[in-house]
Parts: sequence; C-alpha cells; structure tokens
Amino acid sequence: MRRENQSSVSEFLLLGLPIQPEQQGIFFTLFLGMYLTTVLGNLLIILLVRLDSRFHTPMYFFLSHLAFTDVSFSSVTVPKMLMNMQTQQQSIPYVGCISQVYFLIFFGCLDNFLLAVMAYDRYVAICKPLHYSTVMRQELCISLVAGSWFFCYIHALLHTLLLVQLSFCDNTIPHFFCDLTVLLRISCSDISLNELIIFTEGGILFILPLSSILGSYIHIGTTVLRVPSTKGLFKAFSTCGSHLLVVSVYYGTLAGVYFFSLSWNFNDKDIIASVMYTVITPMLNPFIYSLRNKDIKQALQIFVNRANF
Repeated sequence: MRRENQSSVSEFLLLGLPIQPEQQGIFFTLFLGMYLTTVLGNLLIILLVRLDSRFHTPMYFFLSHLAFTDVSFSSVTVPKMLMNMQTQQQSIPYVGCISQVYFLIFFGCLDNFLLAVMAYDRYVAICKPLHYSTVMRQELCISLVAGSWFFCYIHALLHTLLLVQLSFCDNTIPHFFCDLTVLLRISCSDISLNELIIFTEGGILFILPLSSILGSYIHIGTTVLRVPSTKGLFKAFSTCGSHLLVVSVYYGTLAGVYFFSLSWNFNDKDIIASVMYTVITPMLNPFIYSLRNKDIKQALQIFVNRANF
C-alpha cells in the first residue's frame, strides 16, 4: 500500500477487560490485590535470597531472577489496566504502546529462558547429583542468565523495530494492553515480514526452551522412577511438581492465545487467557516455589521475628 494512503496515530484506545461497568469496582479491587501480592511476594523472595547465605545456590539464584522478571512482566500491563479502570480514560500514547510491546516481549521471553534454565538445574541436581557442584559453577550460572537477557533483548528489539515501521488505520485495541498481534491486525501496512518473523524466530524461541524443559523433566522422571526410596521419590516429585505446574499454566495459556487460536481476532476467551499469564501466573510463582519450601519458610519466620524485634 502506498504511504499516502496510510495514516498514523498519536495514541491508541485500550478497550480493556470484557466486564460490565457496574463490576468495575469489584474487579479493580481484585486485580489491585493480586498485583500487590505479586510485587510483595516476589520482592520478598529476592530479599531473602540476597540476605540469607543458605540461599546462595544456583537454584535460588535463578529463582531470584525469575521473581524479578515476574514483577517486571506484571508491572508492564497491570498498573495501566488499573489506572484505566479507575479513571475510565482508555488512551495510551503511541510511544507508551510501543514501549509496552517491547517490554512484554522482553520479559515474556526472559520468563521462557529462565524456566528452561531452572529445569536444567533440577535435571543436574537429580540426575547427576555427584557432579552438581562442578557442573553448576558460578560462572555457568551467570553465563546462563546473562545469555538469556542478551537473546531476549535482541528478540524484543527485532520485533519492536519491525513494528515501528508500520502505519495504522485504526487506533482501537480490543485488549487491556498493547498486544503485538492485535497491533498487526489494525495496521494498514504490509505485515508479511512481521508474520514471518513471529512464526519462525518467535516460534523457535518458544519451542527451544519448552523442549529443554520437557527433555529435562523426562530425564528426571525416568531417573526418579528408578529410585527405590519412597521418601526420595516423594521429595523429587514434590520439588519438580511445583515447577511443572508453573510451566503448564504459563505455556498452556500462551499457546492457547498465540498458537492454537483459529484467527488473530481476539475474543473474550483470549483476553481472559491473557490475564492468566500476565496477572495470575506471576502472582502464583512465589506461592508455588516458596510456600512448600521449608528453608524459605524458616528464613521468612526469622526475618519477621527480627523485624518485630
């Protein structure tokens, strides 16, 4: 399409969640409580890991980065959603929308890689316990996290640079945040390159971490089933079960919204699924990873006692 037939916009309108006006107050309170729980829970994990020397291990090192990523990922969308629900002003500037897309892609990608790294850490701990300290060295842990940040930075930058080349014929976004696929749908430019990159490069960065996670847990499962001790079997499944629960919820909702949807026309079910991975999953992670962990519960009790003293 020729450029003179295209139009640009200075802001977008977010239609928000598919809820009735009289229910806005209830959902505002609900999502505000969930967001505060997400922030406080994940920041508490980061604080405990930094302050308690018992948690200076690879598993908790990765967990602290996952907690930071979850806080950041949720903070990209939820505050703006809450502000729109409270003020009924649904506009978002063009720059703000593009920035939201970039950080959503970045932290979503980082979540994928960190979940894969944590699965590999559990694989080495359970399948190769005698070599754990030599394999999971500090240099390797830092390299895995730094590599994840670097690749996700390039991934998000690529999609964002392709997005800013487009012009838009409509400024209405039927969602509560600026979603990349929705923005492509309302563009009046040629998006064939954007689609190609999404389904190739984006698909690879989705499938590779997921394959690594599944491979790690398949090896863990076969190793654990050969353990004669019932106590050891229960402990291994208890530890890995929480990880698998997070992976299932996160990847299941992502796949349902972006890969298994029959069209790019978002409906109410897709928006509700988006709430799952942007709001609920980051909130559940501190509970899933920590409340069943005896060491973290003991450290939290000591921390609270010191604060009261």
